[in-house]
Amino acid sequence: MEEKIIKQISVFVENKPGRLASVTEKLYEEKINIRAFTIAEAGDFGIIRMVVDDTEKAYEKLRSEGFTVSLTDVLGVEVRDEPGGLYKIAKVLGDASINIEYVYAFTWGVDKALIILRVDDIGKAIGVLEKENALFRNKVD
Repeated sequence: MEEKIIKQISVFVENKPGRLASVTEKLYEEKINIRAFTIAEAGDFGIIRMVVDDTEKAYEKLRSEGFTVSLTDVLGVEVRDEPGGLYKIAKVLGDASINIEYVYAFTWGVDKALIILRVDDIGKAIGVLEKENALFRNKVD
C-alpha cells in the first residue's frame, strides 16, 4: 500500500444536459487530461470531482470561465487490483475511528488500482495506513 495526498478539483454545476460537456471542453482546450473522475448528484445540482494531470492550470481555467470550483486534499492509496483492497483500507480506517466521506477508484495495468478517499483526518489516516502496511509486510516477510 502506498499513500499520497492528491489535489482534487471539485466543480459545482447545475444538473442539466450539456453541463459536463461544458466543463470538460474547457479542460480539453487546455490539453488537461482527466485521470480519475466522479459525479455526485444532489437534486438540481451536482459536484464533479476529478483528479487531473495539471491541477493548478485546470483550477484557474475553470474559475476564469465562471465555474464554482474548489481544491480539496484527498488521499490516494495504491493497492493491488484484487478482491479485498478497499475492504482492508476501510477496516483499518474504521478501526481507527477515521470517517470516509467519499471514495472512488480506478484501475490500470494488470494488477494496480488507486483508491481515492476523502477522510475527516488525512494525517491520521496516512499514519494508520502506513503502520498497518508495515505490520502486514513484517508478517509476510
